Order: sequence, then C-alpha cells, then structure tokens
Amino acid sequence: MQQARPSLLTRAVIGLIIIVQVALAIVFIFAPAAFPQMMSLDPAPAWTGWIFAQFGARCLGFAFGMAVALRDMARHAAWLWAMIIVQAVDWVGTLLPLAAGTLKLSQVSTAPFLPVLFIIVLGLELLRQRRAAAR
Repeated sequence: MQQARPSLLTRAVIGLIIIVQVALAIVFIFAPAAFPQMMSLDPAPAWTGWIFAQFGARCLGFAFGMAVALRDMARHAAWLWAMIIVQAVDWVGTLLPLAAGTLKLSQVSTAPFLPVLFIIVLGLELLRQRRAAAR
C-alpha cells in the first residue's frame, strides 16, 4: 500500500489543530474560570470546573491523536475521521446559539470558521491518501 506524504497545507493545519487542542486543554484544566472572562461571557457556575477538566483531557487526547496521525496518515486515518466529526459537531454547536442570538460572533472567537477549514483540509487529505493507496 502506497502512502502519499501529507501536503504542506495538511501538515500546517494539523499543527494548528494540535496547538488549538493543547491551548484549550491548558485553559480548561488549569484555568477554567478564565475562559468565560476571555470570551466576555457570564461567569460559569463553580461545578463547571469538573466538566471543563474532562473536556481539557479530551483535547489533550485529540492533540496526541493528531500528532500520531501526522506520522502515518494511512495507518491512523481514524484519528482524522474522528476530528472531522468533532469539528462538525463543534461547528453546529456554535452556529445554533449564534443563530438564536444567545451568543455573539465576538464571543465565539474562531469557532465559526476553523472547523470548516479543518474539515475541508482533513477530508481532502483522506481522499488524497485513499487515491495514493489505490495506485
């Protein structure tokens, strides 16, 4: 089975995904109260520190998975598929409160557009890898 080397764009986007996931993990594990302040949101209830830590741990897991996938895309394509699904859920989960008016565009930072970039680039790379394997 032949594997195509990931494109420079793919490597850069996966690097960006890793950075975003690690940054989210750090904030949600070590400074969960800072997130609402950074995003101009009302303070979260004290109990959310627990669920934020759970989310932060998953962000670390996805950062690790993206790093693993970057080393061997064909073998670890499931990580790319998982990230595509996560990003699609994130995107819909951002658009719904924006459409309802419960969040403002200024409060959701990059959430309306980064998932679209991630989905497109990862999807195209998976297609590229599949074509290379068929040769």
